[in-house]
Amino acid sequence: MFDRIRKAWTRLFATPRAERQGHRDTRSHNLFEAAAVYVTACAEDDQDRIDEASGWVSPEALSFGVNELACRAVIALARERDESPGTVARSLLGLPAA
Repeated sequence: MFDRIRKAWTRLFATPRAERQGHRDTRSHNLFEAAAVYVTACAEDDQDRIDEASGWVSPEALSFGVNELACRAVIALARERDESPGTVARSLLGLPAA
């Protein structure tokens, strides 16, 4: 089910954004690839890659992808640490335990 939603979302938002910006890359990028590159570039403070990844998909699609990446990362860390996702998220953000 999620695969169908992801494909539909990508079809709706990825292509028009690339065409509007005159993107000449022959390979299309999906929203999860854009999110991964965007987050990695933010972590490495690489503004050129941030700008590049931002142009691959619409802002809405990129936001969705970044959110999905954050959720998956928190769940993976929670399993690794044997803690709840809420505890891990608060820890990553430097917030006190609830």
